Amino acid sequence: MRGIGQSLTIGERIAWYRRRRGMPQDVLAGLVSRTTDWLSKVENNRIELDRLSVVRAMARALDVSVGDLLGEPSLMDWSPDQGNTVPALREALLDYRQLTPFAADSASEPPTLDRLRDQVRQAWDAYQDSKYGLAVHTLPSLIAATQTATQAYSGDERREAQKQMALAYQVSSVLLTKLGEADLAWVAAERGFQAAQQSEDLVVQGSVVRAIIHSLQSTGRYADAKKLTNDAAAFLQPGLAKPSPEFLSVYGTVFLAGCVAAARDEDRSTVQGFLNEADDVARRLGSDGNLLWTSFGPTNVAIHRVTTAMDLGDVQVAIDLGETVDPSGLPAERQARHAMELSRALSAWNRTDEALSCLLEAERIAPEQVRYHAISRQLIQGWIRRSKTKPSYALAQLARRVHVDK
Repeated sequence: MRGIGQSLTIGERIAWYRRRRGMPQDVLAGLVSRTTDWLSKVENNRIELDRLSVVRAMARALDVSVGDLLGEPSLMDWSPDQGNTVPALREALLDYRQLTPFAADSASEPPTLDRLRDQVRQAWDAYQDSKYGLAVHTLPSLIAATQTATQAYSGDERREAQKQMALAYQVSSVLLTKLGEADLAWVAAERGFQAAQQSEDLVVQGSVVRAIIHSLQSTGRYADAKKLTNDAAAFLQPGLAKPSPEFLSVYGTVFLAGCVAAARDEDRSTVQGFLNEADDVARRLGSDGNLLWTSFGPTNVAIHRVTTAMDLGDVQVAIDLGETVDPSGLPAERQARHAMELSRALSAWNRTDEALSCLLEAERIAPEQVRYHAISRQLIQGWIRRSKTKPSYALAQLARRVHVDK
C-alpha cells in the first residue's frame, strides 16, 4: 500500500485521508454531493461503497488515487518466494539499452524464434492461470531475450522477433495493471505498441492496444480510453473484410476493454454500444476461444455485461445474468474474476453466505488472484466488520489466507 495499512476498509481509508488533510466531514460530503450523515456511515463501515464512480469522486476530493482508497497491493508485495524479482522486472522495463540499439550486448547469444515464442507462451499462460508470482519471475529474462533477438535478426525474422517483443510487453502491462503499478504498466504498453508497429502485424497491433486501454482506464482516464477504443476500431476495421479468427478475437476484445472504461465513467450508452459490437463479433467468431490469449467469445462478452452492470450500480441485473454464465471453459483468470464480480453483487444485496461461497470458489480456481485483488479484500473486510457475531470458520480462515486483519 502507498502509506497506510492494507487492513483498513475503504471507509476507514477515507476517514484517514480526510483527517490527514484537516477536512471536516461536512466539507468532504459536500464535495461529493452527499450528506454528512451518509459520509459518517461510510467511514464507520455502515454503508459499503460498491460503486467505483463514488470511490473515484472521493479520491478526487481527497486528492489521492483510486488505488490509495482501494488499498491495491504494490508490486513490491508480490512474489516473495521468487527471489525478489520485482527490481529485475522494473530494471528490464527501464533499461536504457532498449532505446539505444548501439548499446546492446553483442556477446549475448540470441534465442531462436521458436524458443522466443515458447517463452512468450509460458508468460501468458502463467498470467491466465493467475500464477502472478511465476509470471513476474519470468518476465525480466523474457524482455531481455526479445531485445537481443530484435537486434540480432533481420528481415522477416526480425519482424517476428518484434511481434514476440510486443506480446511480451503486453503481458507485462496487463500484469502490472493488475498489481496496481500504473506507471510501469504504461511504460510496458507504450514499448509494446512500438514493437507491434515495427512488426507490421495488424493483429498484434490491435492486441497491444488493449493493454493501452486498460492502462488508461486504471489511471482514471476514461474519456481517453473510450476514444482510443473507437480510434482502434476504426484503424482495425479494414481487416474485417477477410478476418482470421485471431483478428476477430482481438477486434472483439478491444470493445470489451473499452466497455469497462465507459462503465466506470457512467456512460451507459457507450457501454451498451461497445458490448453490442463485441457481441456481434463473438457471434461471427461462433464460439469461445483463447486466440492470442484473448479469452474472447460469447462467454467473455457475458462476463463483461456482469462487470459493467456492477460498475453502473445495476446489482440485480448483475446477479440475474451472472448466475446464468458458465465460465468453466475459459482460463482461470476469467473464471475467478467472474466469481468475484458475482460475489460482489450478492454481497451488495446482503446475500452474504452466497457471496462467500462465490469468493471461496474463486479462491479455489485462482488463489493468488483472490489473495491480492482489492475486490476480495474489501468484501472480506466488510463482512467481518458488519458481522454482529464471531465470523464463521470459513470466513475467518479466508481472511487469514488473504491477510485481512479482523
